[in-house]
Amino acid sequence: MFRLVRRPLRRAAVASALAAAAVLAVTTVRTAPSGPAAPDPARAAGTDRAPLLQQAAGTGTGMFPLLARTKDGHLLDWEPTGTGGFKPRSDLGGGYNDTTALAQANISRNLSGTDLYAVIDGTLYYTAERGTDTKVLGTGWDAYDLLVCADNLGGTAQPDLLARDKNGALWLYQGKSDGTLSAKVRAGTSGWDGMNEITGRGDYTGDGKADIIARSTSGTLYLYPGTGNATADAVLGSRVTVAAVGGTAWTAYADLVSVGDNDGDGKPDLIAVDKVGALWLLKGTGKSSAPFAARTQIGQPDPWSGIDLFF
Repeated sequence: MFRLVRRPLRRAAVASALAAAAVLAVTTVRTAPSGPAAPDPARAAGTDRAPLLQQAAGTGTGMFPLLARTKDGHLLDWEPTGTGGFKPRSDLGGGYNDTTALAQANISRNLSGTDLYAVIDGTLYYTAERGTDTKVLGTGWDAYDLLVCADNLGGTAQPDLLARDKNGALWLYQGKSDGTLSAKVRAGTSGWDGMNEITGRGDYTGDGKADIIARSTSGTLYLYPGTGNATADAVLGSRVTVAAVGGTAWTAYADLVSVGDNDGDGKPDLIAVDKVGALWLLKGTGKSSAPFAARTQIGQPDPWSGIDLFF
């Protein structure tokens, strides 16, 4: 079982830029070749942030908060209840208007921290929860139009990043224990620009390897099983079409986000926000043939129109 840990999230503030940050759309992270050094990063903000609920590392799937960025630059947090659903949201503060991508990752504090990756002006930054520095990881991230923090797809202990370039290829950046990234490995040659959702933090097939979920622009949902190998063009196996759950088409959802094992049963779930604003939990089954059970409503309609990124 996992141990629930509460601690404040510290806002990543990179010089004056991240003090006015903003976030890109759905679960996205970008990676790029290293380049000239960016300005010295500012220290992480003080301890006036609302606490986040985070599961400690262990065997199985972690439980993560649902984070969002509003159009006016505020970072919002929904902490999981631990049994399915979320507690009332907390406002973690503003200043994210200039950020073009945000992703959370559990790297620090023995894989139990809620850390942030952020892209500003094409530069990728990493800030650990309760860390004292924001690291500059490299420039050129504007070569990507989607960035996703996934589980350990390459077989290491740390979560990885997936980045989609503007030609539709998908790239894997394996995470390291200090938040830095290994050299990129191609995870998919082309066609990923036909997906409007890419997410996944856990093993959806029950084989002990991390997988990802993707939805096409036509509304078809796919499960891509992970191979556990950071080998070019062999990071992911053959995709499986996921049937609509309960007769509800996947096009009915404005956003699909993975926050790991939301209900605490050891299987990763999927969070869906419908176009009316209701929040739904699709519990994971651990079976590739039917990875999700019937949906359960876990949130009333909310003014999601004020949010431009869930992650």
